[in-house]
Amino acid sequence: MSAAARTLTARRPAAPLAGTIAVPGDKSISHRALMFGALAIGETSIAGLLEGEDVLRTAAAMRALGATVTRDAPGAWRVAGRGVGGLTEPDEVLDMGNSGTAARLLAGILASHPLFAVMTGDASLRRRPMRRVIDPLSACGARFTAREGGRLPLAIEGATEALPLDYRLPVASAQVKSAVLLCGLNAPGITRVEEPEPTRDHSENMLRHFGAEVAVVPAGTGRVITLRGQPELRGADVTVPGDPSSAAFPIVAALLVPGSRLTITGVGLNPLRTGLFATLREMGAALTVTRERLAGGEPVGDLLVEHTALRGTEVPPGRVPSMIDEFPVLAVAAACAQGVTRMRGLHELRVKESDRLTATAALLSANGARVELDGDDLVVHGTGRPPAGGGLVATHMDHRLAMSALVLGLATAQPVTVDDGSFIDTSFPGFVALMNAAAGEGAPALLAA
Repeated sequence: MSAAARTLTARRPAAPLAGTIAVPGDKSISHRALMFGALAIGETSIAGLLEGEDVLRTAAAMRALGATVTRDAPGAWRVAGRGVGGLTEPDEVLDMGNSGTAARLLAGILASHPLFAVMTGDASLRRRPMRRVIDPLSACGARFTAREGGRLPLAIEGATEALPLDYRLPVASAQVKSAVLLCGLNAPGITRVEEPEPTRDHSENMLRHFGAEVAVVPAGTGRVITLRGQPELRGADVTVPGDPSSAAFPIVAALLVPGSRLTITGVGLNPLRTGLFATLREMGAALTVTRERLAGGEPVGDLLVEHTALRGTEVPPGRVPSMIDEFPVLAVAAACAQGVTRMRGLHELRVKESDRLTATAALLSANGARVELDGDDLVVHGTGRPPAGGGLVATHMDHRLAMSALVLGLATAQPVTVDDGSFIDTSFPGFVALMNAAAGEGAPALLAA
């Protein structure tokens, strides 16, 4: 538990969830907008930036590297960039807080800049493996010094004359892919990345938006991405859509609370991020997309979700990259569904903010659900009604585990308590207030101890 731990309890709301809400901006796109703005010439204007702790750490890091980063209003930011190759050596250690995305992508940027920098993070981030980016990035000529296992703190001596990279990902990972591409920005020639399964492509989309030459071609079950190095990126306007990973929590809550009908506006619908939506529909969910449109090169729409009796399903391993952050809350939905849900090939969940695979199973078990781990598969045995609840869930400094447990508590007969919800603001500031507002008048559904 953190020094400023915040115990939270969720209970059945007095009324169905209803109304129209908006979730915070997409975290993945927010990180990239700040980073690419810092690498561009001219000014980048960002609307809808997620102002959670993770993204604010990225903003601070870009300032430390010489970019001018200004907040004009809630969600409205400007970045005056230094250009590719123009970042300056930071005076202080770069503290990335809880954000693995920020740390790994920034490692890629720093690897091909001729400067020295040190990155660290909170206790959770310092446990997460960085070897998966250190190994490919070393081939550009950068030197890394880390704790055992490639863990933070991490010292980086960027390459004086960076070499382009040619790398095949052993495991599908948008973070590793993006780190390699960002390293290739400041290297002459072509950087090439091959991924075994398609992963979220926000980096590719935004690189094009800023003027880089990026090509993507299918290769077997995956894709090959090539980037021409040393482009002159130009500042651009970026509108950040609502984060589909954040939308997952009110979506599942509305599916589970009887009588609920909830609209979530302006959610990102990138097809490499919507695996949860496809899975919930396979489970019978009443989930409808309206007002589809484009914003900043990304598809966006409004989501209408209504209470539904769900049924079990099987999630194939090929779908995992498109919903990697949503499995804890999907497991909550599965615990309330009729029949068995098997989520296959979840080895990547073991190296998130926590060992999410084991912790998700423990979350359900603590609240009376029948769940088992079969290798890297998570198997949930639903009975068609919510489990009893009443458990205390260890969150392991993981914001998504905390929110998933609280969503479960909105459906169970007995309240569900999390030992620490202080980390929720890293990705979803205002989560408690938003869910209480959706529950309407009367006693709040989510309570601080």
